[in-house]
Amino acid sequence: MNATTIRDVDVAGKRVFVRADLNVPIDDGRITDDTRIRASLPTIVNLLERGAIVILASHLGRPKGKVNDALRLKPVADRLAQLLGRPVRMTGDALGPGVQVAIDKLRPGDLILLENLRFRADEEANDPEFAAALASLADLYVNDAFGAAHRAHASTEGITHHLPAVAGLLMEREVDALSRLLTKPARPFHAVIGGAKVSGKLEVLEALLARCQAVLVGGGMANTFLAARGLELGKSLVEMDQLDNAERIMAEARRKRVRLMLPTDAVIAPQIHRRAKTQVVPVDAVPKDQMVVDIGPDTRSAYAAHLAKAKTVFWNGPMGVFEISQFAEGTNEMARVIARRTAAKAVTIVGGGDSVAAVEGLGLADKMTHVSTGGGASLEFIEGKSLPGVEALLPAGAEINFPKEDA
Repeated sequence: MNATTIRDVDVAGKRVFVRADLNVPIDDGRITDDTRIRASLPTIVNLLERGAIVILASHLGRPKGKVNDALRLKPVADRLAQLLGRPVRMTGDALGPGVQVAIDKLRPGDLILLENLRFRADEEANDPEFAAALASLADLYVNDAFGAAHRAHASTEGITHHLPAVAGLLMEREVDALSRLLTKPARPFHAVIGGAKVSGKLEVLEALLARCQAVLVGGGMANTFLAARGLELGKSLVEMDQLDNAERIMAEARRKRVRLMLPTDAVIAPQIHRRAKTQVVPVDAVPKDQMVVDIGPDTRSAYAAHLAKAKTVFWNGPMGVFEISQFAEGTNEMARVIARRTAAKAVTIVGGGDSVAAVEGLGLADKMTHVSTGGGASLEFIEGKSLPGVEALLPAGAEINFPKEDA
């Protein structure tokens, strides 16, 4: 990564504002997936062990600038405390006199977590005064929130105008891993792309067609490609307004001689329900009263055989409605196949919340080269877009000038 990181800075005794991505799923006050919290630990521990005063900040959900008790960060603080083996103090707000008093009491090696940044509308608005107020709390800014790096918010971009800004260890790892897909990836490079809709992944598909030798499509978005070929898919999700785009993507794949693989059979059901009766049919034989809920066994076998040749694999998006176990086998099989490619020395990168949840659920996360916490940020990175939170970081080798020392 061509940016200064926390390794390059003497943080002893410094107040370090760490923007993490602790936006984890919470159900009735219980965290259902702590992947992002655990991914943030290396940076937090590194700074604490080196004598920094860590001011940790994150958003949670979409409170739209208003306090929402269901989106308070208390469950995150509790889980972080368990993982660190020490209490994690919290503030009642992201800013204010009480926050300043709490921070003034901290000593080197201490940690405090600010309340949900998005309880303040100024955060997403990237308000300059709010950004400056956040910056006034610290001597150094660390961005470790790759999942929010594609947003120019006060805590990801605005704050960098007031403090020296460096990368955390997770940010560094994310950028380095995803860069491997853009700069001469080992070939064959195959991508597995799923999820519900084509419309949200047009740009990443176009970017992948410029780099991949094969793109394997699953999930609801495969239905739109199949419909563009003239197939009737019963009650399945199909984006009728995206048929022209699907045709264009398929034509582009042919022109670039990229193999675009679509399902040949499907698991179907009358409704999305845990007790729904399923059957397997060819994709051109979906009854009018049924819907596609997963790729079928023949498709799984074909995709697995094709991936067996890959030296680089990028996977984003499930192959079906994987949240329901009887519709999850396509997604689970892709996870197992890609894990085997890692064992065969291929570079395997998994991105997107649902794909990450699948590999985590199967205990295969550590069998992948890299599991991204980025979601939308990872897709925009692969599309070649500039990420404000990354661009704002100091370049590698830059001199660090602490503002409070200069005052």
